[in-house]
Amino acid sequence: MFGFFASPEKKMRDNAANWIELAEKIYHFRRDVLPHDQLSRLVQQTAALKQGVKQRVETAKLKLIIEETEAVLRETGGTLYPRGSLVENIEFFVVAAIVILGIRTYFVQPFKIPTNSMWPSYYGMTGENIPSDGPSPSFVQRAFRLVAFGAQRKEVIAPRSGEVSALFTESGTMLAAPRNGRNWFVFPATMSEYTFFVDGQPATVRVPVDFHDFDRMVIETYFGTQAKFESEWNRLFKERGLESTTAKYDEAGHMVRAIRMPLGKVAKSGEPVLRFDLLTGDQLLVDRMSYHFVRPSVGQGFVFRTDNIRSEMMRDRAGQQIVSYYIKRLVGTPGDTLEVRPPQIFRNEKPITGASAFEANAQRSGKYTGYVNAYLLGSGKTVTVPPRSYFAMGDNSSNSQDSRYWGFVPSKDVVGRPIFIYYPFTKRWGAAK
Repeated sequence: MFGFFASPEKKMRDNAANWIELAEKIYHFRRDVLPHDQLSRLVQQTAALKQGVKQRVETAKLKLIIEETEAVLRETGGTLYPRGSLVENIEFFVVAAIVILGIRTYFVQPFKIPTNSMWPSYYGMTGENIPSDGPSPSFVQRAFRLVAFGAQRKEVIAPRSGEVSALFTESGTMLAAPRNGRNWFVFPATMSEYTFFVDGQPATVRVPVDFHDFDRMVIETYFGTQAKFESEWNRLFKERGLESTTAKYDEAGHMVRAIRMPLGKVAKSGEPVLRFDLLTGDQLLVDRMSYHFVRPSVGQGFVFRTDNIRSEMMRDRAGQQIVSYYIKRLVGTPGDTLEVRPPQIFRNEKPITGASAFEANAQRSGKYTGYVNAYLLGSGKTVTVPPRSYFAMGDNSSNSQDSRYWGFVPSKDVVGRPIFIYYPFTKRWGAAK
């Protein structure tokens, strides 16, 4: 590590030691195929180099012995020496890949938070609105935000001038149609496609399917607040100002009923209808080692696989089991009885303890909004965690698909606990909560 500060003599001796190691490797691998005279020269030259190191000969003389040794190795090395740069590079990357896979499997694994079910303890992908009538950030600003926050610019450009409308579901959320796409232009991924219309001409934008902040971007841009959007939705509904239509839902061509809603603004051709930065979710290092020796504790962040969670919610549209990694907070271990009495969780008839998020939710402190009843933990319901299982819930209880919906996490699928937020470079950077 500090070789830069070593003396020339020390560097030369270290260099000689590397040549001795290579010479011995060639001897052991090729002594049964080398002619007797070549084998003798290899042995003699290796011994001479060892002697030079042992006697601490001057640097210039040791350099000459190394050069003589290299000449012998070129003659006797076969495929071991000399090596082409391509072979060396391939070997380096193979060894590096093995080391990385070993670290990921047994020690520490990186994990990216996709959704906001653990907000505000951990952030998933979020959107930051950029007013369409304001100045566009400079190239330098965008480059900085990309590096520091993983910010990806998303824009919907008006194909012509005219009134802006958009497709919504009957419940008042924008229609998110699944589309096949790619992350980083390489890896296959499912994307959500949203459609606007400008004077009847469609304009679309795609975002990752786990990005759930799109409706907020639209509401902020066109209505300001959720209350104003709901008021306009209800007004148009009563006055029959909402147009019922059909839209292509998926790549298979299935059609769904949709509602086209005017957004109350006129756009000019070539200008953005919607513009925002999609900020990456928190990226964590997960400790995979500890749970081999100690059991998970209530209150810890909790990463697990979904392979063996038997629920319809854990199946995709084709009915296949979703294989993924989830992160929640552990609230129940085998034998625990749980109940939600909003805004608190009760564990074995007592308010749950073990994490600052429990107390913050119970007090609805800051951005924590408290725990809510749902499904298995509906109002007045309790659950008891069975053997070899765990119960996990998100800190953002009102916006979290967790054990209340799909049941218990098998102990065999537990991966580890988050220990450090290494990206993005925000105030959350550092030890995981």
